[in-house]
Amino acid sequence: MRKLFLLLTCLILSGRLSAQQTDRAPAYPLITHHSNFSIWSFTDQLNASVTKHWTGKEQALSGILKVDNKSYRFLGKQTLQYEPLLNLDKTPDAAFRYTFEHQESGWYTNDFDDQDWNAGIAPFGDDPVKAKTSWDMDEIYLRKTIEIADVPEQDLFLKISHDDNIIVYLNGEQIFKKDGWEDDYIYVPLKKSVLKKGKNLLSMHVKNTAGGRHIDAALVTSIPQKSGELIARQTSVKVEATRTIYNFTCGGVNLEVTFLSPLLLNSLELTERPVSYINYMVRATDGRKHQVNVVFTASSDLAVNTPDQAVSAWKGKATGISYLKTGTVAQPMLQKSGDNVRIDWGYLYVAVPEKYKAVQTLNSLPAGQLKLLNKKSVNLNTNINFGLVAVAPVEKHIMLGYDDINPIQYFKQNLKPLWKKKQAQTFITQLQLAENQYEKVRAQSVAFDKELYAKAVKAGGEKYAAICKLAYRQSIAAHRLVRSPQGELLFMSKENFSNGSINTVDITYPSAPQYLLYNPDLLKGMMNGIFYYSESGKWAKPYPAHDLGTYPLANGQTYGEDMPVEEAGNMLILTAAIAKAEGNAAYAEKHWKILTTWTDYLVKEGFDPDNQLCTDDFAGHLAHNTNLSIKAIVAIGGYAQLAEKLGKTAEAAKYRQAAQEMADKWVKQADAGDHYALVFDDKNTWSQKYNLVWDKLLGLNLFPKEVYKKEVAWYLKKGNKFGIPLDSRKTYTKSDWIVWTATLTDDRKNFEKLVNPVYRFATESESRVPLSDWYETTNGEVMNFRARSVVGGFFIKMLADNWGVK
Repeated sequence: MRKLFLLLTCLILSGRLSAQQTDRAPAYPLITHHSNFSIWSFTDQLNASVTKHWTGKEQALSGILKVDNKSYRFLGKQTLQYEPLLNLDKTPDAAFRYTFEHQESGWYTNDFDDQDWNAGIAPFGDDPVKAKTSWDMDEIYLRKTIEIADVPEQDLFLKISHDDNIIVYLNGEQIFKKDGWEDDYIYVPLKKSVLKKGKNLLSMHVKNTAGGRHIDAALVTSIPQKSGELIARQTSVKVEATRTIYNFTCGGVNLEVTFLSPLLLNSLELTERPVSYINYMVRATDGRKHQVNVVFTASSDLAVNTPDQAVSAWKGKATGISYLKTGTVAQPMLQKSGDNVRIDWGYLYVAVPEKYKAVQTLNSLPAGQLKLLNKKSVNLNTNINFGLVAVAPVEKHIMLGYDDINPIQYFKQNLKPLWKKKQAQTFITQLQLAENQYEKVRAQSVAFDKELYAKAVKAGGEKYAAICKLAYRQSIAAHRLVRSPQGELLFMSKENFSNGSINTVDITYPSAPQYLLYNPDLLKGMMNGIFYYSESGKWAKPYPAHDLGTYPLANGQTYGEDMPVEEAGNMLILTAAIAKAEGNAAYAEKHWKILTTWTDYLVKEGFDPDNQLCTDDFAGHLAHNTNLSIKAIVAIGGYAQLAEKLGKTAEAAKYRQAAQEMADKWVKQADAGDHYALVFDDKNTWSQKYNLVWDKLLGLNLFPKEVYKKEVAWYLKKGNKFGIPLDSRKTYTKSDWIVWTATLTDDRKNFEKLVNPVYRFATESESRVPLSDWYETTNGEVMNFRARSVVGGFFIKMLADNWGVK
């Protein structure tokens, strides 16, 4: 018996050690449930930065491992405090010289003469409340001299907030550039070598592209902070589909920390329950016994939009658990909508099994303090005693949950979370259920992670599998699961760092493969609201809406322009894909009338689209778009396939013929010799024809296989370091479309050649944000998008394999 025990112990420990692997991600998912409850580490070392919401705003989680009399920080970092870099005369707010007149060159150099420029105090802009100096022109140039006695010892940062495009120089050297805006202050680390003793010149150019104008910037240094903490040495990090696992050395103790968000798509109950687990496993590595405690702290900033919002916090107990709870005093439920915003209603919970006898406190107050009311910020602290720890591993866990009460407004009705089936149910019962199911859920998640990885490797290789693991939680966490007043499932996406739309059809389309693979009901949940919008008469146009509003308010389209061919094609193709996944066309039959309306629109307008937007709208309007034409053709073919499944033989023949005639015409008119053009009227252009993949997956065979082969051969010649550009207009790309394009090939080596640069981007890009789908193929720089659901499109190769498509 003793031999068996020793053998099992060795196997367990060897399994732990073999699992220690260092994966590199652009940002690491920690707590991932929906767009309002999504916390990430933006650095490779878990203790090298403050944890953040996917938008980049601080939502601090911190962890200390106490070993005997020493404290090791393994999670989070103390929030930096800053002070301005002052002139020798100690003036904190020296004026800028500025002009609205366009400057050609040299304006940012030290010897440029700016004496005829105006003088003004920052911030500059067109907001009469925020701006100290008015700026209402297209662009502005600014220069300011800062004279210092010596280069400071502290770290140097550029503190900046801007709207829109900006470039910043210090002493003639570019230190910051961004297309887009930052509506809050960010702190950009600078090399101190760009600063010099004496006079230093800060120069900026800001270009307004739309909307408001704003610029404020300064050089600041960090304030040194005193702490008796040691830094835990991170030895590995591994990102799985549902888990992120870190290992640390803390003196004579090894600590393994696992963040588990059990988003198992075959269980709507688990997918919807916004409760994550953080598991701690400790063991001695030096042959001695050590007194070990874990101290976990969550900031009330997880429950606010901005740090200045007042909060309250409480301490409580229920059967089997103890917990801490915090939320804003105001509770402005569903009163804000937009992109770069965070939830400021509902309540954050930190719960722990009662059997641990953990000590939970609010701020640094005694354990007996049960509440704090109307404070600017509160720390929720949980201290778990592991006792004397030897070589045998000891594990304990906590739970982090968020009760958002009414997460979505749907055509003026506030919807409750899916878990709240009865009025009497409370979030405490969800925490108790999560605790009771912990071991089962953990085992299911581990098994799922292994299965996903194995299938992804088989489908596309190890690098393909790695990006699928990165995408899995991110895609799900950009949605919210509720039911409509009519009882239909709604899986509502947020268009993260794009425009904040809710339930965007051209976000649903690229996201779809993950949900077709794991649970088609969730894809229906992305489409049900769009069908309702048209079928109810609230949207009367002969093609679908672009969106249902601005998250979290789904009260009708708010996007400024329609995408007629794009969205009609998307809805039809995905309806056909659902029929293939389920083996029947019942979902299509339910919506047949409106599907017919959309198909007829595409027959009329889809072959040679006029100057309208498509999903690649950041590249601008485009007429005669051949890839958009493919979408219309495949959509009509998909409708014909659905008609055939429903026994509508005459309709099937009619629309199949229409689609085939359009496809034959497309091959002739788009042919540019060794590839097919971006637009029908310019053969010197090219583009990724990612929409062709559905002709292959649905088995429509509208286009000859030679079209696929010719295009793939062309793409193999056009790749840059981080992938194939989207088209001939720019060098940036969309990673989801690259994987779709690669799925056109039947050659595994060519698939890997096309997809592996996406892995390189994910693992080498210096843009440290949750995985972006829009970036530069030359240098891996993120353009703007981040944390979007569209990375669910990576699963299209696994979907093709699952459907037996070769």
